[in-house]
Amino acid sequence: MTLTAIDWIVIALYFVVSLAIGVAYSRRASKSTNDFFLSGRALPWWLAGTSMVATTFAADTPLAVTELVAQNGIAGNWLWWNMVFGGVLATFFFARLWRRAGILTDCEFVSIRYGGAAGSFLRGFRAVYIGIFMNIIVMGWVNLAMVKILAVIFPNLLLFGREGFVLLGFHFSSYLILVGLLMLLVAGYSALSGLWGVSVTDAFQFILAMGGCIILAVLALRSPEIGGIAGLKAKLPEWVFQFTPQIQGAKPAAQSSGGLFQMTVLAFVTYLGVQWWASWYPGSEPGGGGYVAQRMMSSKNEKHALLASLWFNIAHYAIRPWPWVIVALCSLVMFPELDASQKGKGFVMMIGQVLPSGLVGLLLAAFLAAYMSTIATQLNWGCSYIVNDLYRPFIRPGADEKSYVRVSRITTVALMALSLIVTAKLDTITGAWQFILECSAGIGLVLILRWFWWRINAWSEIAALLAPFVILFILKYLRLWIQLPESLSKFLESLAKFPESLLIIVAGSTVIWVAATFLTRPTPEKVLLDFYRRVHPGGVLWKPIADKLPDVQSDTGYWGLLADWLAGVALVMLCLFGSGKLIFGETTHGLLLLGGAAILGGLISWHLSRMKWEEWPGSQGAPAERK
Repeated sequence: MTLTAIDWIVIALYFVVSLAIGVAYSRRASKSTNDFFLSGRALPWWLAGTSMVATTFAADTPLAVTELVAQNGIAGNWLWWNMVFGGVLATFFFARLWRRAGILTDCEFVSIRYGGAAGSFLRGFRAVYIGIFMNIIVMGWVNLAMVKILAVIFPNLLLFGREGFVLLGFHFSSYLILVGLLMLLVAGYSALSGLWGVSVTDAFQFILAMGGCIILAVLALRSPEIGGIAGLKAKLPEWVFQFTPQIQGAKPAAQSSGGLFQMTVLAFVTYLGVQWWASWYPGSEPGGGGYVAQRMMSSKNEKHALLASLWFNIAHYAIRPWPWVIVALCSLVMFPELDASQKGKGFVMMIGQVLPSGLVGLLLAAFLAAYMSTIATQLNWGCSYIVNDLYRPFIRPGADEKSYVRVSRITTVALMALSLIVTAKLDTITGAWQFILECSAGIGLVLILRWFWWRINAWSEIAALLAPFVILFILKYLRLWIQLPESLSKFLESLAKFPESLLIIVAGSTVIWVAATFLTRPTPEKVLLDFYRRVHPGGVLWKPIADKLPDVQSDTGYWGLLADWLAGVALVMLCLFGSGKLIFGETTHGLLLLGGAAILGGLISWHLSRMKWEEWPGSQGAPAERK
């Protein structure tokens, strides 16, 4: 792939605009940690939602979708499409509550919900475990994906006349050095501008990345090798274009070289009935959480928080995938010689195959935008945990806000350096998403119920965090390390296969955290009263506390929110399939599906217009903003 002068000019302009945004918003971020991490709680819904979408659009995401399509057709995307149920649930049931809580991070939530020594321990543990450990691994994986993309684009890259260097036992290749320079730029504008700059840059980067992928998809279809949608359909087997997986009996048929995504009835039930609410996964936490909750808490008010989450789910699941899918399908025709492990590279190879000068630079800038938007959020979000939930409460409480902002900027650069060191030791993380889902299976229900049931306490959450690791060890490793009867070993092996393993882990974890809940003392009543006065979520499971606060107006209308959730899931799916049908020439079918989506959207809008929304600060005694 050869870059011309105009390509380099396009790339240079991208960097100039990204850095200029950071400089422009630096003054806002310097006022306080509230401004640095939550943009002063002033983000409009469209900016907060677009920032969420941009964060989930990492540089490796189109490559991952290409691999799914190559292996199992369009239906292979149900491996992540199933998470729409949890995303829309967070929209209608939790977005308002996150905004109303008046906290800086979702780690801080445990201190206002549980209090006491156990709550403090849980807050600090989550800050270290998620903000540092999990965060640098996620950034390391994103960096590794960018290294592989750069290796395809620049196969003979040498920086400073060298292939790389070794420092303290870590090998830094030329590609990783280049990624480090990119991270330095990201860390620079993230540390400079805080969430305001990150969010505005996210919006710019998302438009660039999405626009570039659409241009690539259109030109790929128009290429002589493809010949449009009709030519694409003629050159690929029919199963590739099916939108839904095939449900088999107890055991799906083997697929040696690709075929329609198949799953057993049990696996289908696990994906659609269990995984989305039971497991924690970055960006898809049950009840919201992580950088999704951060954007909700950064929104202007409760209504903007809800609309931001709704826009995120529509764009994430229904709009963004189709350019990736089209390019993936075209790459199967263009590069049939790629083996299974190389299929993802076909997306990058399409850039040099079909794009003229100038547009090659635009697509490279689009990949850089996708990468940088993800890293910027991970740095700002992870830093918020370290400063707000570790440094502020446990190391230096009571310091002035400007000193916390200064530490935040230093921490941003430190996280960048740690992630580069992790990347230098990574070769691949095969099955990482499966491992994360399994080792977090069971925590989801606690993350949901802690908002709606007074009896959930800190030990419930601690038990739910630790139990999956114990059960996962028993299922997958005990039979390998300890001599067991052959029948028992085979039984454990049958239970250990993903996704069916989720059912066992969720069931076992649930028994453990429920037992821990009732075997330990409830959260102190004063903490519960203060929490309910601040958030007042309502519902029958809070009745013992709500009865003691007759002056607090509790939330109602949960049947209406349940209807909104079901309608929202259907709306997203109808948009996804309707736009897909239009793309593949089934115009009547597509218009009918989109018409159904429009009707559901109208019903949701009507119901939202009748809801009561609280402005900040809340009328029920919510705390004042940090200044």
